[in-house]
Amino acid sequence: MKTALSFLLLLVTVFATVAQTPFATRLSNAAIELTKQEVVYDPSYFVLKYPGGDVPADRGVCTDVIIRAYRKLDIDLQKDVHEDMRAHFNLYPKIWGLKKPDKNIDHRRVPNLMVLFSRHGKTKTITTNPKDYIPGDIVCWNLGGNTTHIGLVVDKKSADGKRNMIVHNIGAGQVLEDCLFEHKIIGHYQYGE
Repeated sequence: MKTALSFLLLLVTVFATVAQTPFATRLSNAAIELTKQEVVYDPSYFVLKYPGGDVPADRGVCTDVIIRAYRKLDIDLQKDVHEDMRAHFNLYPKIWGLKKPDKNIDHRRVPNLMVLFSRHGKTKTITTNPKDYIPGDIVCWNLGGNTTHIGLVVDKKSADGKRNMIVHNIGAGQVLEDCLFEHKIIGHYQYGE
């Protein structure tokens, strides 16, 4: 019995290790690192350099958390979104009345990131099982009406140990919270290596 239990524990450990890739671990760590920086929620339009542009370091919205975490891994979502929108503008939402891509703002809009992730990443199933949301996953929510939100699943657990926590900015800066199921999930992705 003790041998069977040890084997089962080994299998669980191996599965958990396989499920979380080195890329996902690095992305999770990058997101957690962002929570140490004080950021004021600011949805203002900024003119950005391209590629590699960012809003002022003390400003940002939910998408900026994702953008900055990926930048720490040398992935430029500003460039990725802009290039894909230039090539496939018709596949992106027309919510904002744009007639062509705008490298200053397109990557800072949740619906545009959702299109990019679904086209060039992995779309994962939306469930109510917290075990399906692993570190490195990106989750998008509808907060009501047309208001969308995005966050990154990290390898820190909720107080009850049942859910991975989220790094996001819903108005209080870049924070780590247990909020996975607080709003309706409308997207679940992996993007990158």
